[in-house]
Amino acid sequence: MAERRLQVFRAVVKHGSFTRAAEALFMSQPSVTFQIRQLEEEYRVRLLDRNTGSVTPTPAGELLLDYANRILALSDELDARMAEMTDLMRGTLVVAACTTVGGSLMPALLGEFNARFPQVRVRLVVANSEAVAAMVAARQAHAGIVDAEPAVPGVSALACGHDDVVAVFAPDHPLARATKVRAPALAEYELLAREPGSGTRSVSEAWFAAQGIAVADLKVQMELGSPESLLEVAAGGLGVALASKRTAAPAVDAKRLRAVRLEPPLCRPLYLVQPDERFRPRLVDEFAALAARYLKENAA
Repeated sequence: MAERRLQVFRAVVKHGSFTRAAEALFMSQPSVTFQIRQLEEEYRVRLLDRNTGSVTPTPAGELLLDYANRILALSDELDARMAEMTDLMRGTLVVAACTTVGGSLMPALLGEFNARFPQVRVRLVVANSEAVAAMVAARQAHAGIVDAEPAVPGVSALACGHDDVVAVFAPDHPLARATKVRAPALAEYELLAREPGSGTRSVSEAWFAAQGIAVADLKVQMELGSPESLLEVAAGGLGVALASKRTAAPAVDAKRLRAVRLEPPLCRPLYLVQPDERFRPRLVDEFAALAARYLKENAA
């Protein structure tokens, strides 16, 4: 089975559209449709459900997507390992990062890596910490950066730098005059939370529990799927959120949000996550070394 067909299939699933996949791959839509039809004819099964306005994988399509991710990851690894034989660093590096650092630290880190290894193509995936660790464990990403220690088997985690968590809310909130706030005081107000699987959520719940506040007793008003939406809703006055100080800084500087430190302080490590393997491609080792140094210098 041609690698190109797997790339096309994965793009269609990712974009949920033949048209958008064609645009992303710089192909014509008929060419994309032809590649998918070839796959379905080869396996004699429907791989995609063509719904109005969207395309979703069938159970057979989900199975193919899992294998496609692994096959393409192995292909990228082969390119990198063969390049090492000639001391030429090239190939594709897939990096996953949690939402806390995906928009703040990763652009500069990947820029520095690209300057060192211009022939390497880096693909960045941003998701919550649980999803990032799962991608690394499944070999869908060569390395990941998360803000909660991973609980999945098959990966190793190295603490590099840290991230402070603060309480944020609208400037006219009753807590706006406080200089620090404890869990019992926060528990009196409506709270905004990240989605399950988020590192911010897991460390925040642990912080409340350590001060005798059960998660079930918290007045969670809303769950948000990204730090940006969490901060926007908090700025709108709908509740208090626990968020990364680094992520909240632009809105705080613009006086759209007020940030107050927690008491006791909540400072969480950032972890560099890699597959738990004895031998790794040199390309991955080069990125891991740079990422570990960069996080220690810039996330402290």
